[in-house]
Amino acid sequence: MSSFRGRTIQVVNDLSLDEQLYLYEQTRKLKHALATDLAGAEQFRVNDSDLGVYLIFLEDSTRTRESFRNAAKFHRAKVNEFGLAGSSFAKSESITDTVKMLAGYSRNSVFIMRTPHEGTCRWLEDVVGRYCESHGIAPPAFINGGDGRHEHPTQEFLDEFSFLEALNWDRSHIHLALVGDLLHGRTVHSKVNGLRVFGEVEVDMVAPLSITMPLHYARQMENHGFRLRWFESIEEYLSQEHVAPLWYFTRLQLERMGEKLRDRAASLREAVTFGRWFIPRLSERMRFFHPLPRHRETPVIPPFLDQLAVNAWDEQAMNGYYTRIIQIALLAGHLGADFRGEAQRPPRFSDDFVEETQPRSRLKDDYDYKIGIKPVADGIVIDHIAVGEEPQTIWDQVNKIRRTLGLNCVSSHGVFASEQTGRHKGLISLPGITEFDERIIKMLGAIAPGCTLNLIRGRRVERKFRLRMPPRVYNLEEICCKNPDCISHPRHAEPVIAEFYRSGDENFVCRYCETPHSFNEIWS
Repeated sequence: MSSFRGRTIQVVNDLSLDEQLYLYEQTRKLKHALATDLAGAEQFRVNDSDLGVYLIFLEDSTRTRESFRNAAKFHRAKVNEFGLAGSSFAKSESITDTVKMLAGYSRNSVFIMRTPHEGTCRWLEDVVGRYCESHGIAPPAFINGGDGRHEHPTQEFLDEFSFLEALNWDRSHIHLALVGDLLHGRTVHSKVNGLRVFGEVEVDMVAPLSITMPLHYARQMENHGFRLRWFESIEEYLSQEHVAPLWYFTRLQLERMGEKLRDRAASLREAVTFGRWFIPRLSERMRFFHPLPRHRETPVIPPFLDQLAVNAWDEQAMNGYYTRIIQIALLAGHLGADFRGEAQRPPRFSDDFVEETQPRSRLKDDYDYKIGIKPVADGIVIDHIAVGEEPQTIWDQVNKIRRTLGLNCVSSHGVFASEQTGRHKGLISLPGITEFDERIIKMLGAIAPGCTLNLIRGRRVERKFRLRMPPRVYNLEEICCKNPDCISHPRHAEPVIAEFYRSGDENFVCRYCETPHSFNEIWS
């Protein structure tokens, strides 16, 4: 039984490094068989007329859609294509309901999705998986063929396969220049994790600052140990000596740019377009890649390079067909029974964000924990809110806690100086409230990490808890991803409940679109 069957590939990391290498090795064998021994390629063919491959492309596409369509035909699967214009999506039909309906039409299904809504495949994996389980249907597999500005993992797999071919399958080191619109280009965002198949990684960012790699992706690269350098144009890049042998170009994503950037399109394009005058600076080992197709009027790799040895993009484009044959075969369960590496495991979360600490043994005096002029004899006090921040910031945090938790009761709150350190902190006194449920505690830890909960009985702090950021925040109506392109954003009217994972000490990332948020930003 293949461990790949029914899996979802929303992002590159949905396959472990071992699983990615297995994908590349199977693709290598398939490509060799198709070139030398057609009979040998039969072992890769699913050959199942009941395999339903659904191509749902809500954005225009040529290379991804057609390579997947031909890959599905290789497997002799039944192929169903849906676009925005020729389906009920044009009538604002729910993506969720549509895919649930289609999942019941085949014993085994693979959905390839391209949508402007980021994180769509992750959501469908959850909701359609539950639907299929309740109706005794095998859960379908989902492949992200590009979602907004987020990721394009299937393009990344063919890119990495092409890099490995160019380096004669030496995975010890890669030096790569990323050239073009690095802000909006999802194919370069996928390089953050795709390049981890190599031991040592050097990445040169060649783009004007206004369209360079987003900071949170660059930080992820640095966390992986990649060495990064930054240049604002090809001219600047070629003016230094340490030039990468492999270049990866992306076009300007004008359809995703705001008006201000589109007004500067000509100068931005000039900075990342390879000109004839650069040809003498090419070395014999340089190879250029591009996800294709190029813009016919303003290509960043002009046609005069097509016949030169630097052209690696044509072979790269053909590799899309091979890698996508293997991806379908894996998720359909036809390949993978012989996989022996480490598989990707879903994240696990512990509820270790509440730490009980030892309260001071003395009774609270008349100036501690009061409601108005009266000390709190029995109740809860939320203390150490936003310690060390400016008073206005602390007041904002106190008000957010009261508003979000619905603390509309007889109580008091304020901003005070700590007895021990003199630093400012916020405090909320809640007399008569004897306990918080787990939901409220989790919300409080996410709103005000570092605060303390003091349970007071007979004017004594009976128990004291320090709250850290919870590892996961979910099933709360009060949270919302602020990325308007995320599938969970209310503007899309899909029944998606926002969910966030803890990232670092002070940030959360959206489970669907992976947009980073501070703990202050996730609340609606």
